[in-house]
Amino acid sequence: MIERIKSALERCGISMWRINERLDETTELFFVKKQLDTRRTKDVRKYEVTVFRDVENGSGKPGRGFTSIPVLPSMDSRQLEEELKGAYYAAQFAANPYFELPDPVQAPMAEEAGELAQAPLARSAGKMARALFAPDIHEDAFVNSAELFVCRVRRRILSSEGTDVSFVNTGVNGEFVVQCREPEDVEIHNQFEYDALDEEALSAKVAEALTFVRDRAHARRVLKSGKYDLILSGDAMAEVLSYYSNRSAAGMVYPQYSTWKPGEDIQGEAGGERLSLTLRAFHPYSPEGIPTGEDLPLLEDGKLLTWHGPNRFCRYLGVKPTGNYQKIVCSNGTLPFTELKKGPCLWAVTFSDFQMDAMSGHFGGEIRLAYLIEADGTVTPVTGGSVNGSILEAQKNLTFSTDRYLSIGYDGPYAMRLSGVSVAGTEE
Repeated sequence: MIERIKSALERCGISMWRINERLDETTELFFVKKQLDTRRTKDVRKYEVTVFRDVENGSGKPGRGFTSIPVLPSMDSRQLEEELKGAYYAAQFAANPYFELPDPVQAPMAEEAGELAQAPLARSAGKMARALFAPDIHEDAFVNSAELFVCRVRRRILSSEGTDVSFVNTGVNGEFVVQCREPEDVEIHNQFEYDALDEEALSAKVAEALTFVRDRAHARRVLKSGKYDLILSGDAMAEVLSYYSNRSAAGMVYPQYSTWKPGEDIQGEAGGERLSLTLRAFHPYSPEGIPTGEDLPLLEDGKLLTWHGPNRFCRYLGVKPTGNYQKIVCSNGTLPFTELKKGPCLWAVTFSDFQMDAMSGHFGGEIRLAYLIEADGTVTPVTGGSVNGSILEAQKNLTFSTDRYLSIGYDGPYAMRLSGVSVAGTEE
């Protein structure tokens, strides 16, 4: 199919292009409680073609436009040429300031190591399913339903500049619902995603979710409005730390949504821990064919080390294109979690919708379950109310746990403590 696409591009007179080939192999399991309800396997091949076209903008300066389209293996030559001509025509109306295309890269197939990459997908799915249900041993709280997907993806990237790279990546993702019926019937939806066969991490996540849903069923609406030392854990704290990767992205810096510059102390004066963050890619190459095999240091002692991003925006900023880095690695951590949550604080563990605004620095969400911890150590499960904080204020005094948490997009401390965060309560 790739040769057919290349021949069609030549017949259409399109000299600048990129082809992304993707073959997805997937095993999918669907459970109702612990019973397997449906099993599916998929083997799908996809193609995306990006065509580039040089034009002049209104001021007479050179510009370069591009359009990406999906291409189906079932297309005959006439359909394929029509789609490519249409994309090339549309590219002239999507002109950007001129930029150089990515430098060519050629390399042998990059194979992924590990059991998930080598073993049959059905076997890996079985192992993760057993890990998912292993903690489900209680009568009052249980896994209501679950979906599990194990994927192996083969990718190839080619370009008119000479790039030709291939790699295989694997992953596990899915979701599960935990339920507790007494004294209040409560369900909590959970998602998970890993890039390895991490049975221990999944079992720990389910065990924690079962504890949370049980406590949510007993939680009271006694939270008062005010300022709290807030503890965020797991995915919520990973979401907050995404502020730093988003604000330092070339796509934010070039249009001046962000004014951050390498070498700048972006944390400012801080009485707590100084941030040290590293970016890690999911794949050895970005969709543009840019090598991303090495970790990219982002912050050291609260100072920005680099911009990062796709080819076009990095070219505009005059820096080397880094490609896409999606995983945040945080090396902070000074206190065990048991020490971190001592003293008056609010540990918010589940939200109906928790978000981090990369433009304003505000984060927040509606609380489904939190633990109100008093000075004497009394712990009260609470529900209701909402969190509304600013990382620009909170970063002045951050403390991280030595306990770790791992997911597809984060590797770092399990929890962090932020001082003086506004909480809107809902007292009975």
